[in-house]
Amino acid sequence: MKAFQKEYDVIVVGSGPGGATVAKELSEQNKKVLILEWGSNAPIKGTFLQAAKMIGIPGKNVLLTNKKKMHVLVRGTTTGGSSVFYCGTAFDPPFEMLDSYGINIRNEIKELKNEIPTQPLSDELMGPMASRMMTSAQDLGYDWQKLNKFIFQDKCKTGCWRCAYGCPYDAKWNARNFVEEAVSNGATLVNGVKVKSVLTDGNKATGVKLKKKGLTYRVEAPTIVLGAGGIGSAEILRKSGLDNVGVDFFVDPLVIALGKVPDIKKGNELQMQAGWHVKDEYVMTDLAMPKTPMLSMMIKIKDDLGGRITDRGGCKKDLTKNDYKKLSDGFGHAKKILKNAGVKRVTKSMVFAAHPGGSVKIGDAVNSDLKTEYDNLYVCDCSVIPEAWGLPPTLTILGLGKRLSKHLLNTQA
Repeated sequence: MKAFQKEYDVIVVGSGPGGATVAKELSEQNKKVLILEWGSNAPIKGTFLQAAKMIGIPGKNVLLTNKKKMHVLVRGTTTGGSSVFYCGTAFDPPFEMLDSYGINIRNEIKELKNEIPTQPLSDELMGPMASRMMTSAQDLGYDWQKLNKFIFQDKCKTGCWRCAYGCPYDAKWNARNFVEEAVSNGATLVNGVKVKSVLTDGNKATGVKLKKKGLTYRVEAPTIVLGAGGIGSAEILRKSGLDNVGVDFFVDPLVIALGKVPDIKKGNELQMQAGWHVKDEYVMTDLAMPKTPMLSMMIKIKDDLGGRITDRGGCKKDLTKNDYKKLSDGFGHAKKILKNAGVKRVTKSMVFAAHPGGSVKIGDAVNSDLKTEYDNLYVCDCSVIPEAWGLPPTLTILGLGKRLSKHLLNTQA
């Protein structure tokens, strides 16, 4: 391919929040950037069928962390990664935890909050289901508050349910926005690429080995940044000779409490509009199911570290007794809130998992500059976050991407 015959300053593997941020920031400074993405770049339609192709393929997007108990982890493969399908909730980073590893991203977060939307929804955009659950929770004494959202509210439509399938109206900010900026700055995006390993010469990374349409290519550049996610980056590094990755990670397990109410017919609204966070335990939020007459509430916990990423990119992780206790406690609170909101019978879903991370930890597999033991090889995605904290990590990863970009620009100057 002609794209692989050009010379680049940086190869970015993955176009999720970390990779997209690095690509945007470096391309703004006239660096020649190649972005390699496993998924497609098809325009987002907001349909179930398209979402199924990007987040619903077993073995690629849908992984079983525990086959016996059918615990399901879902990830997105498309330009922008899982952020295309996330709920768009902008939780602040765990600043103090990162401080303890020598990382301060407060200035980067301030910059981001001036660049992208991170505000709670207006009252006009709050849906009837979320409003009802918030009112019920507050009536019972819970500190249930609106959550900050990555939403361009002037583009958002009331009564819209497509957000969970990918917003076709560009109202939900996601990493595609930064990829598009990078491409407009001159970066090259190649889709349908599966990076197999990093090329090395002694202790130095020199490029990547990849497959596209059954053909193998080798592409070289002075700097390589892996942003393939909590599973993908660990898989690539292990195949590149690094053994201290892909173990003792977190997956942010969750269950959904739900039940019918007679006077609300469909869940036509944005997810995670408001909620309640119990530090070091769990976060609870509304989670409207598209076009269903259910009040639905998510309980997502901070899980204990454990598990292993397999050599083929599988994800094996059992939950601990402490994890199950948190899920049970959270469900108990959700049941009270939903019954107070008018639900007669509350049921509980199977266990799902989101945002796998901690598989290439800062202080273990990468240093405070996100550099691996190979020179010129960096990682910037959820895999580097050193400890679980049980909240959506997007804003944190964006901040780390900005910080890494500054470091690369300083070292390459």
